[in-house]
Amino acid sequence: MRIVGPGAPGEAMSERQHHWTGVYAEKSPDSVSWYQPTPAQSLALIERAVPDREVRIVDVGGGASTLVDHLLDDGYKHVSVLDIADSGLAAAQARLGERAQAVEWIHADVTHWTPTHPFHVWHDRAVFHFLTEAEDRTAYVATMGAALAPGGQAVIATFALHGPEKCSGLPVVGYDAEKLGAELGPGFRLLEELEETHRTPGGGTQAFAYFRFQRSGAA
Repeated sequence: MRIVGPGAPGEAMSERQHHWTGVYAEKSPDSVSWYQPTPAQSLALIERAVPDREVRIVDVGGGASTLVDHLLDDGYKHVSVLDIADSGLAAAQARLGERAQAVEWIHADVTHWTPTHPFHVWHDRAVFHFLTEAEDRTAYVATMGAALAPGGQAVIATFALHGPEKCSGLPVVGYDAEKLGAELGPGFRLLEELEETHRTPGGGTQAFAYFRFQRSGAA
């Protein structure tokens, strides 16, 4: 189990880290609004992106998500989980027990993170729609471009255009394929788009949009 520490610290990172650490302090991982016992859409999109179980996958903003459990169950050998809240990562590690040793855990703010090796799949169902400042989105896209191998794929889920305006007390930005594609730029080509109505643990519903993009370059 490799644990990578935070990226370059700063005022913005401190505020975000404080917020998300507080969320995990107040709520159990299975009571937060984004919780999914089985992240079916993400798993299906990752399977279509890379059926090869030897590829490297990073779950950005994964925290205590169960995606890592299912990826290990499905035989993926090189899974990394990145989150700004070390308490979220700790919850996932405790749930996995000895299996946590097979995962690379990265405690960092993705907008300040420098990847140390390339990935074939970048998965995010928790971060991009919270980036309401243009400079943060620019930094995120730069990090994703640096992390993904040429031909690698990004599976990104955000709130849809008709989704909520706030989540966990923070404003969010909704997307469709055209809007997200404009943020990612010409270096990424849309392969797939779909929507999901997510039912929260509290019984509410949230409109999500899922996108699968491929980075330019040879696979």
